[in-house]
Amino acid sequence: QVQMVESGGGLVQAGGPLRLSCTGFGPTSSTYTMGWFRQAPGKDCEFVAVINRSGDSTYYAASVKGQFTISRDNAKNTVILQMNSLKPEDTAVYYCAAAKRMLPLAIMFPGAHYDYWGQGTQVTVSS
Repeated sequence: QVQMVESGGGLVQAGGPLRLSCTGFGPTSSTYTMGWFRQAPGKDCEFVAVINRSGDSTYYAASVKGQFTISRDNAKNTVILQMNSLKPEDTAVYYCAAAKRMLPLAIMFPGAHYDYWGQGTQVTVSS
């Protein structure tokens, strides 16, 4: 069983940065493909970014490409989502998720591919 905890959310002004962390607790958390998702009020959960097990390959949703950066430190069982130039439409609860299966990152956007989820952290971007 892998448990994960997100942190780093909060209130930020439009144009500012925010750095989210997801720390996994479990002996094998570094062997999972890790993703970030978000859910805005009244909207479906949306794929944001994914990183492979070794951390040398990433894939982003078109809406955040060039704005967000996903990275991981397997020694610390941590996945980071660096968010820059934030916009009010980035306001959402952000979740990290871990997937056991190994698939091309470009098809890792459905939430159903992921086996474990964190509890989420709120990001609010004010205009």
